[in-house]
Amino acid sequence: MEEIDATTIGMFFETFIIIVMITLLILIYKRYKEKKHELTMYLFLIFLNFMFAIVFSWLSKVLVVYATIVDNTSIEYAYDRTVPIPNTLASWFILRILDFRISFLFVVVSTYFSYILKVKVFEKGYRQIERILVIAFGIFTFFFSLIVYDRDVAILDVFAFLFVLIYVSAVYIPFLIKAFSFYRKVEETKFQTAFLALSIMSLSILLVFLNLLFDRLVILITGVGFTIFYFLSWTCGIIAILGAYFGYIRPKS
Repeated sequence: MEEIDATTIGMFFETFIIIVMITLLILIYKRYKEKKHELTMYLFLIFLNFMFAIVFSWLSKVLVVYATIVDNTSIEYAYDRTVPIPNTLASWFILRILDFRISFLFVVVSTYFSYILKVKVFEKGYRQIERILVIAFGIFTFFFSLIVYDRDVAILDVFAFLFVLIYVSAVYIPFLIKAFSFYRKVEETKFQTAFLALSIMSLSILLVFLNLLFDRLVILITGVGFTIFYFLSWTCGIIAILGAYFGYIRPKS
């Protein structure tokens, strides 16, 4: 019962985050429609995919709560691990929703758009080897999340979270360094604000996945989920999009 109470709290917490993100995405899209600025489009795509990742995380909790409160449901295995899992395509997808693997797919796409944004803002063009490595590890992370899965082997989930964190770090640590460096160099206030906003965004997104990894490690060690790291992770997600919107997009209005 305590696990279900925690799941319900997580579901409502993520509902609030989704509402905030949808609101800000609408505002970002309106700004893009007005200005037709390419960088704004990439920010919109980054956070659109990020929001889809949270939506599927939220859906995983909805499925658990539904399986618990509804009798004789076909997805009782979502909550009760003693129930046999049907060998169907639907159960294949449901299990990956429950363990956030579908969410990871959107994170990979979001991170690749972040890489494109980094190149557009800070560099003169793509470095071929770097681009190949980013694409290759993104594909690896994508397929590991989707295919390498066993519900009874918790360490695979830890590796999935770890690979996502590595991929995010490979893009966002250079992003953070460059954004903060430009923030310190430029003198015009509007550019300082923009680069500071991108610094806050990149740091916050890094903290999202670092906290999620910590949360998964605590679950692996203690069996207790929804730790403080879980709530810190999505709070950092809100800070990321607020920073990008109020620091980078809104000043251009």
